[in-house]
Amino acid sequence: MTAQAAARADPDRVSLRAWVAVLGGVVGCFMAGMNVHVTNASLPDVRGSLGASFEEGSWITTAYLVAEIIIIPMTGWLVSVFSTRRVLMVGTGGFVLFSIACSLTPDINTMIVARALQGAFGGVLIPLSFQIIVTELPPSKHPFGMALFAVANNVAQAAGPSLGGWLTDAYSWRWIFYLQVPPGLLLLAAIGWATPRSPLSLDKLRGGDWGGIVAMAVGLSALQIVLEEGGRKDWFASGYIVAMSAVAALFLIAFTAIELRRREPLINLRLLARYNFGLASLMQFTFGAIVFGVVFLVPNYFAEAHGYSAAQIGMTMIPYGLIQLVMSFATPRLMKWTSVRTIIILGFVIMAAGCMMNIHLDGDAAANVIVPSLVVRGIGQSFIVVALGVMAVDGLEKSEVGSASGLFSTVRNVGGAIGIAGAGQFVVEREKLHAARIGEAVSPYSPEFHERMIVLVRSFAHQQIDRVSALHAFQTAGLRQRALGLIDRIVHHEALLLAYSDAFLVAGVAMLACASGGFLLKRKTG
Repeated sequence: MTAQAAARADPDRVSLRAWVAVLGGVVGCFMAGMNVHVTNASLPDVRGSLGASFEEGSWITTAYLVAEIIIIPMTGWLVSVFSTRRVLMVGTGGFVLFSIACSLTPDINTMIVARALQGAFGGVLIPLSFQIIVTELPPSKHPFGMALFAVANNVAQAAGPSLGGWLTDAYSWRWIFYLQVPPGLLLLAAIGWATPRSPLSLDKLRGGDWGGIVAMAVGLSALQIVLEEGGRKDWFASGYIVAMSAVAALFLIAFTAIELRRREPLINLRLLARYNFGLASLMQFTFGAIVFGVVFLVPNYFAEAHGYSAAQIGMTMIPYGLIQLVMSFATPRLMKWTSVRTIIILGFVIMAAGCMMNIHLDGDAAANVIVPSLVVRGIGQSFIVVALGVMAVDGLEKSEVGSASGLFSTVRNVGGAIGIAGAGQFVVEREKLHAARIGEAVSPYSPEFHERMIVLVRSFAHQQIDRVSALHAFQTAGLRQRALGLIDRIVHHEALLLAYSDAFLVAGVAMLACASGGFLLKRKTG
């Protein structure tokens, strides 16, 4: 019996080559997803080694994200012109090549260029993983395929900071880029064996949506730059940020107009009019903003509030990755017992609960508080990634999957970029507000202030002295400045804890809103 005859006899049967193609795509998705976060814990070491300023160092991440966010929506069109096999081969080969270039870079300018090219080539890997799952697997296997996709995405977020921090402390930051080479070579082998050859369709280049490509590239690049640089340049107090915001708005509006008018657009924005896909995309945008924002906040919280090293931060993220590894594979079975919509709603409720566990942070709320909440959020996140992906593609034609996967991934990444920028700025502003409020209660005329000063002076003296001696010692300029400086640090530390608590509260409320939206989804057909 031939493979085609067997497929007709058993429509749920999946060939070995199809499974290898799916698993290869998952490996590529993991590589690209991890590479976004792998430098987070190592940026101070990279900046120091390359002699870069803080602002220059920030472009190590920005360059990658800008290039990636341009390529992701173009992936479906590139596949229609060059074929899935060629796009994957070139994307993977370029990603591995420029990963090596990043590890060998001698200065910050070369690093930024190498990171941009790494993001450009790696940008095809995430949407193509999604597309291969939908096209190579029958609908009955989509939940399991989405579980693999969820593992690749979710575990990559946890593995990135963990592996990056460990490799930086144990060896060198350059090893975080060598890390991409073995799976990249494995992916090239899988693509070469499992992905069928297809003819080129170069005639589509002449009729390509070049206006849409240019408008999208400029608009998304400007938007990403605004989000990455806004906080460092005081947002709209900077003429540069105002100008880039205007460019982003102008070109994204132009892109939307072009795509809606073209018969064969680069990205089929009309898919957003499909009820489930449109609603799922809105939820995906919010989900991306919260997940990326929280993943950004947690390492910063440990570093700022508790002085954790890169390796310690990485270790705290391990349970987050492990629980997602387990729950992503458990989710398809749970979806059979209940329904896709139920799992989506439950996922958002659990995510909200995990965020709400961190709304009363204090000086003792280190790993003992954050790690349990990470585990809870990891469970909810696994439910959402698997089930929301299945719900989004339900009812779409195979010809629409390429555009849908690019659009769905872009929505998540744009939401994530906004979430990271918003989370960072939110914490900064709330910390200022709380510091001012707490500072109002710190009065040199209050009895509490004097009691605190006596305690501090006694601790400075390293000996037991009476209250009168402590008050007399406090009159000396050196001890007074030292005590006031410590009080100021305590005020700002408490304000920082309150700011992070507020951020988790907002994240929890947003997840509850998405849970409410889940009730509006139509039940999955078939």
